[in-house]
Amino acid sequence: MSAQRGKDILLKIESGPGVFTTVAGLRARTIALNARTVDATDGDSAGRWRELLAGAGVKSAAVSGQGIFRDAASDALIREAFFSQAAKAWQLIVPDFGALEGPFLVAALEYAGEHEGEATFAISLASAGEISFGPL
Repeated sequence: MSAQRGKDILLKIESGPGVFTTVAGLRARTIALNARTVDATDGDSAGRWRELLAGAGVKSAAVSGQGIFRDAASDALIREAFFSQAAKAWQLIVPDFGALEGPFLVAALEYAGEHEGEATFAISLASAGEISFGPL
C-alpha cells in the first residue's frame, strides 16, 4: 500500500434511509479502534505469564474531526444528531483500507472562529453499537 492523502478519508452521516451525506469541509480526522482485554491469569498460568481471554473484551471506535461547514444541510444533520443524542448511522471511509459503518453518538461538538477567518467546528463520535467493516 502506498502513502495516502489524509483528505481522502471521508466521514458520512445517514441523511435518509440508506443515504449518507459527507460531513462538509473536514480538514483533519482521526479514527481510533479499541479493544479492551480481559485478564485470565491465575496461579496455574505457565511461568506466571499473563493470559488474556480471547474475544471477551469490549470493542469500541472513536472518531474526531475538525474543519469548516460548507453547507447548511450537513451542519443541520450534525446539530440534530448532537441535540437528540440518538445513535445515528455513520460511514467512515478510508481509501485502500475499507469502510466502517455503524451507530455513533455525537459525544462533543465545538464551534470556533477567528475575527478574520472562517467559522470552524470540531466533532467527536463514540460508537454506540456494532461497527461493521467492508473492504473497498
